[in-house]
Amino acid sequence: MRVLSFSEKGCIRKNNEDSFLVLSQQGLYAVADGMGGHRAGEVASSTALKELEKWAPRFIGLKEQALESGLTEAIVHANRVVYESSTTVPENAGMGTTLTVLLVRSMTAVIAHVGDSRAYLWRNEELTSLTTDHSLVGELVRLEQISLEEAEKHPQRHVLMRALGADPEVKLDCKSIRLQAGDVFLLCTDGFSNVISDQELTEEFLEPNSWEGKFEKLRKLILERGAPDNFTALCCILE
Repeated sequence: MRVLSFSEKGCIRKNNEDSFLVLSQQGLYAVADGMGGHRAGEVASSTALKELEKWAPRFIGLKEQALESGLTEAIVHANRVVYESSTTVPENAGMGTTLTVLLVRSMTAVIAHVGDSRAYLWRNEELTSLTTDHSLVGELVRLEQISLEEAEKHPQRHVLMRALGADPEVKLDCKSIRLQAGDVFLLCTDGFSNVISDQELTEEFLEPNSWEGKFEKLRKLILERGAPDNFTALCCILE
């Protein structure tokens, strides 16, 4: 797996509360977007990924049928650590983070997800979203109360319904996918997906350019559009 990445604070925010993790030996990749006052968002996202990193050696010996349960166990543990920090350290009060994880083993990929960071799959020149936003607006779209177009401009589109570390227990989504040659996975925080539409992603991925060139063009485009939030992305290319 070849991995391209960037993580930037953007043009408005004073600090970067996003974090990302690349552990190629264990086949583990993740992005997290923290929230909370006085840099607590940074603490939440980095703590969650540090706990995942500590847990990562346990994935090496897992059989494919145990990957989902193993990854879920790791995220439940990370949630517990972040929650305990938020309730015992005053400056971390109320912190939490999104978390989107890709675990690759042999011919299986597992996606685990909580919050509104996203995972996409590029396969056979088609872009597929692998995650559903755990946000108020995401829920309204699922209930068909608003359209995708309305969701993009909804004033409450940043309100999360689920976040890691917000509660003692976490509810996450987890799914497995059989890999195919040429698969490309994109993990990104909402600072990326709120600025670059799925249609624009598809058009850029279809361009006859290297993946390095495509990825750099997307990074520059976000900055050109004012980068109102921290933005982080991992492009994981199966070779």
